[in-house]
Amino acid sequence: MRAAWVLLAALAALSAYYVYLPLPGTVSDPWKLMLLDATFRVVQQTCHLIHYLRLSHHLIVLNYLICTFDKLKSVSSEDINITDAVFDGVEVRVFEPPAKRDERLKRSVVYIHGGGWALASARTSLYNNLCRIMAESLNAVVVSVEYRLVPEVCFPEQFYDAVRATKHFLQPDVLAEYSVDPSRIAISGDSAGGNLAAAVCQQLSKDEQLAVRPKLQALIYPVLQAFDFNTPSYQQNMNMPVLPRYVMINYWIDYFNGNYDLAHSLLINNHTALDVSQALSFRGHLNWTSLLPSSFKKNYKPVIQTTGKAEIIQEIPALLDVRAAPLLADNETLQLQPKTYILTCENDVLRDDGVMYAKRLENAGVEVTLDHFDDCFHGCMIFTIWPTDFSAGIQTRNSYIRWLDENL
Repeated sequence: MRAAWVLLAALAALSAYYVYLPLPGTVSDPWKLMLLDATFRVVQQTCHLIHYLRLSHHLIVLNYLICTFDKLKSVSSEDINITDAVFDGVEVRVFEPPAKRDERLKRSVVYIHGGGWALASARTSLYNNLCRIMAESLNAVVVSVEYRLVPEVCFPEQFYDAVRATKHFLQPDVLAEYSVDPSRIAISGDSAGGNLAAAVCQQLSKDEQLAVRPKLQALIYPVLQAFDFNTPSYQQNMNMPVLPRYVMINYWIDYFNGNYDLAHSLLINNHTALDVSQALSFRGHLNWTSLLPSSFKKNYKPVIQTTGKAEIIQEIPALLDVRAAPLLADNETLQLQPKTYILTCENDVLRDDGVMYAKRLENAGVEVTLDHFDDCFHGCMIFTIWPTDFSAGIQTRNSYIRWLDENL
């Protein structure tokens, strides 16, 4: 009996050691975040073991687990009609509020979910719940894009899916079918979905044949560049749940169908060293020493290698493709972007991506709202359902929907 208690105490100590992470004092719900992160790590390590044993790709297993335990059927209610459709070969889920008396047309949001271009779905409860609440709160038609995922397809297929679905919806006859006002449409997304939303907006802004254009773009902690993995937020939050730096780099490698052996070189910016000629023209577009406020720069120093590995860009040219990294866009493209909302979190490696994009858009003459949260973390906005319900999720979601309501 005594041995059993000793073993139990040892297991409890080991569990606490595994779960505990030193977090900034400003993070909301720190212990809940530690438990969520520990769960993620256990699941990810299990999936990587399956991958190592060559039983299946780890992302396929991980996404299977997510969708199996979290999938919802398309169930309509009195408040919101939920239907699945196909827009130009791309699956979408459409959330429609009931028509109101004397109301002719509704506003609309095209939403692109996150998940590192590899995980999650418009049909999971997290995104189903977010889009349903958006549709109810805004009395808007919400189109949630179910783009194909890594490893089934890699860049640029996710981008193409998002563009095709959005352009299909923007056709006047399709908008009429859903009773949508062509002048009140927003493009939005979170994380990797924010990346796709920004890239879609840039693409649409240059399409001269497009009759209807989005009025707004709203980007939630977007990932916007793979040029510099040593911005202050990457350095400050390199081990932060839910998205440590090495995980974000691996998401980029998976998106580009690259080799994990390149991860360390990317981490120390070997791919954008001063002797890598392909990168030189982009350096000024994300010079964080001039684009970030001093409160974000703190005492961090730029990591700029003198000599690097040009062969990385030759092997993965998409690292410098604007369709994958919207922050690399030229000023002429940025001038064409619609009124913009960008939400960033202090405890997030991607914080500076969003802040730099906001500053560049502002410098290009675009009206921008940068909504920054000191106590929040990456991915928090979708975590509003028990057992992953965070005060940070409610706080950011309410602020995001409030901005859309006031501007759309």
